[in-house]
Amino acid sequence: MKFTAWLPIAALLLLAPLAAQNSGNPFLGRWDMTITAADATYPGWLEITEQNGKFAARVQPRTGSVHPATDVALSAAMSGPNVSNGLSLTVSKATPQQPALTWNLTLQGDKLTGAQSRGSSADQIAGVRAPALDRPAPQAWTNPEPLFNGQDLAGWQPDNPAANHWVARHGEMLNRSKGANIRTTRTFDDFKLHIEYNCPRGGNSGVYLRGRYEVQVEYEPVGTNDPFHSMGSIYGYLAPSVELPKKPGQWESFDVTLVGRRVTVIRDGVKVIDNQEIPGITGGALDSRESEPGPLYIQGDHTGGMKYRNITIAVPRQ
Repeated sequence: MKFTAWLPIAALLLLAPLAAQNSGNPFLGRWDMTITAADATYPGWLEITEQNGKFAARVQPRTGSVHPATDVALSAAMSGPNVSNGLSLTVSKATPQQPALTWNLTLQGDKLTGAQSRGSSADQIAGVRAPALDRPAPQAWTNPEPLFNGQDLAGWQPDNPAANHWVARHGEMLNRSKGANIRTTRTFDDFKLHIEYNCPRGGNSGVYLRGRYEVQVEYEPVGTNDPFHSMGSIYGYLAPSVELPKKPGQWESFDVTLVGRRVTVIRDGVKVIDNQEIPGITGGALDSRESEPGPLYIQGDHTGGMKYRNITIAVPRQ
């Protein structure tokens, strides 16, 4: 995915504060959001935390990267049983080209409802508490099973058939030019994935785990992406612990283990992310239903020339 520089990465970790008046604020936690617009329904994500007596928020909008919200405000003061159930925040500030994008939310039980607004337009927005997905690693895994047969795209489907440029050729899955994304027809929960990729110079793609968490694939010009948006990162959330040499136009591999929210990424035999938690969905996710299985989803709408091969998956042995 392309990196949009919302704020320097240090600021990404220092979320916009709001004075907290009650440590039991019911908004605290992570929320899986769904936005319903006139022409589409798409996912989002919200996290409200409290640090040193102050609230902070970060959001994942439809595209781009997770980033701090601003202008976070409760609708009323909180004291004793009189807890405010309204929250407003700014997802993106106004620019000369467009008004600010804001969320105004109401909490009822464990559900959020409200509106996403930009200028005079407004879309419906709803949220549910994100699942913890805290579970132990399986004791055993099945033998790896191929997801791509090397001959055709059986078991795969593009998200936009009219713009599809994915083909099977010489044992490789090739995206001839920028166009559709492609996903497996099967869905998965926990798994061990092996996938080999060949990213050209200037290329940008991504491998979405369960269709929600992007492992970044990119060889854009130096300085385009920070470590949280570099090759092998979990886009916007987890940076690789090791910086490996760039190999544009050469075959490389990822071995990814995903159990609940915890992910390990091995790139070309080097562990770059070690059993770390993925807080929420990344930009471009198919949905925000994190408790459900999802497909393997490969990004093809940024640049052409990407190749993938030897895609196999193992799942927990029953």
